[in-house]
Amino acid sequence: MLTELVKPGDKIEVQAVEGAILGGKAGDKKIYTSQVYDVLDDERLEIMMPMDGTKLILLPVDGEYQFCFYTRKGLYQCFIRVVERYKDNNVYILLCELTSPIGKYQRREYYRFACSLPIKTRELLDEEIEALKELKYHMWVGIPLTKGNIVDISGGGIRFVSPVKYTEGTQIAINFSLNMHGKEEAYELVGKILKSRSNEVRKGEYEHRVKFTLISNIQREEIIRYIFEEERKSRRRIANVGDL
Repeated sequence: MLTELVKPGDKIEVQAVEGAILGGKAGDKKIYTSQVYDVLDDERLEIMMPMDGTKLILLPVDGEYQFCFYTRKGLYQCFIRVVERYKDNNVYILLCELTSPIGKYQRREYYRFACSLPIKTRELLDEEIEALKELKYHMWVGIPLTKGNIVDISGGGIRFVSPVKYTEGTQIAINFSLNMHGKEEAYELVGKILKSRSNEVRKGEYEHRVKFTLISNIQREEIIRYIFEEERKSRRRIANVGDL
């Protein structure tokens, strides 16, 4: 089953089964990302050692973790135990064995990718909100939008800073672009303000957490693909620096 579903290069999210990784506080839910290095058989696989920024996360041998695999057939999960740590072709590897069957994962949250991207937003008009309820939404043109900056993005939403203070629950128009394979792809989406607070670093600005409420499956998949590609680029840059 593992060899049929999971392939080298597939992205993984790693979370400790009990407590936190490397002696953190109990209940810590921090998730680390990695990718499959090789699938040895249906019970064993090699993964690249997870990283937090430029720091390797040395998962201890015999530690037990929950893996979420991003495969070509969707999201799958299982529990694993770290069997061994070693280095292969200048890549730090973890040998892992499954301690549970691999199964389909119905994900509730999306991995958030830290970034810095320009964004334009504005509060929706009452007419637009009514049209949205009837699934007949279209963005009215000619209405000015306010510039801001995205600080993290996922398939489910964004976190951004803006000089505008939005009220929680407000529906907003969202415009931003992603560089996909050397081409700028524009996105015009709708989101709901989940949380809003003053920016602790820059006075006069506000930080907003937003859930996408109007987004197609294709757009969501494109955003997730963008995140994966940017992470791969980051890993390659780190690997090249390590070779110097």
